[in-house]
Amino acid sequence: MPLHLIAGGAGFIGVNLASALLDRGYDVLVADDFSRGTREALAPFARRAGFSLVQVDCSEPDQVERAIADYDVAEIWHLAANSDIPAGVADYRVDLRQTFLTTVALLDVMKRRDIKTIHFASSSAIYGDHGDRLIHEDIGPLLPISNYGAMKLASEAQLRAAHEAYVERASVFRFPNVIGIPATHGVILDFVHKLRATPDRLDVLGDGTQQKAYLHVTDLIAAMLHIADRQEPFAVYNIGPSDSGVTVRFIAETVRDVCQPRAEIRFGDGNRGWVGDVPRFHYSVQRLRDTGWNPKLGSNEAVRRAVREIVAQEATP
Repeated sequence: MPLHLIAGGAGFIGVNLASALLDRGYDVLVADDFSRGTREALAPFARRAGFSLVQVDCSEPDQVERAIADYDVAEIWHLAANSDIPAGVADYRVDLRQTFLTTVALLDVMKRRDIKTIHFASSSAIYGDHGDRLIHEDIGPLLPISNYGAMKLASEAQLRAAHEAYVERASVFRFPNVIGIPATHGVILDFVHKLRATPDRLDVLGDGTQQKAYLHVTDLIAAMLHIADRQEPFAVYNIGPSDSGVTVRFIAETVRDVCQPRAEIRFGDGNRGWVGDVPRFHYSVQRLRDTGWNPKLGSNEAVRRAVREIVAQEATP
């Protein structure tokens, strides 16, 4: 079977993608520097036929080429990126290296080794703040307000240029907020940790009115595989539920009700949780729906399921 390289495969989404690809019978090679992902998350795959793991800095093309020298890679899934948006705001070099230079390096390796197909985890952060406008794939101008979004957008541009030169097939997945396990970051995990530290109260950044769509990771992986199976030369898709999302207040109340029902929720001021946060987001997924794909869970159901999963994850010794 063809071998699929997952760059950044030890992270939250990478672990779920590796499982799905192995279930399809593909060989899977995970490449990760473990700056955010963990070896423990990949432990269930250690004894599965066709699974391999290499530790490598995916922003260094020479290192990547040496690490995969003994493998015949058919397709690359590029998930390597900084997932901590505030960290990228504090230090631009975080996103430059982990989010953009990983793209440049992987494309360099593709050219050297004549690998023709890449699938890229982009983000809704490339769009910026468009207020109440419906965000579709052809909207413009694209004005990201975080370094993370800027480097994702730069990566998309680099992919497009490579497609004109030597990449035969590229899929660009523009993610919404993705939730589920194994959770390593995100608002639900933050709230669970806060309630463990202060069981009597939950402090929330912003006034709770921030509203966005949330997609469970199982639906995300299904959508990514669906798009990849279409084998379009250059595909760009928003991925998400069809609803208008849920508020931070809803998420805080859901976590509170599961973890500490008597805790007081204390909201902050303003509708931005941090620099680079887009308070409201209306995401069009019509292009993806037109291909026949729909998620199994809406934002409400995805949040409720993810809260139960993450609370159970954090309760496990």
